[in-house]
Amino acid sequence: MIALIQRVTHAKVEVEKNNVGNINTGILLLLGVEKSDTTKNADDLLNKVINYRIFADQDDRMNLSLLDIGGELLIVPQFTLPANTRKGTRPSFASAAPPEEGKLYYEYFIKQAKTKLKIVGTGEFGADMQVSLTNNGPVTFWLQK
Repeated sequence: MIALIQRVTHAKVEVEKNNVGNINTGILLLLGVEKSDTTKNADDLLNKVINYRIFADQDDRMNLSLLDIGGELLIVPQFTLPANTRKGTRPSFASAAPPEEGKLYYEYFIKQAKTKLKIVGTGEFGADMQVSLTNNGPVTFWLQK
């Protein structure tokens, strides 16, 4: 399971010009599910994301987590993250989970996140989404479990 996380001051997701998810200060998380993923991968990745220290403390050092600041989380499915891009000029999606499995793990991840955070926004699995954000820093990290 792969998470591309971005520290944001705000972010939103639209589907057909309708706002389906938005957050203020927090993390925009693009989530990719691989064939080999399990609920343990999802639990471990979520724990890492919400405890990852990417927010500034009083000395302007990245020492605070999403939990520490009471931040918000926007989870967007991103099937292209597991793509193999090492060869050629066309990505291979052989390691990505099939859509049905990807959707199950995406929904599981959201359900678990909502037990740990007050505000969790989401994208829409399988939809053509328009994502906009203000990346604070910019700060972006690739996390994998």
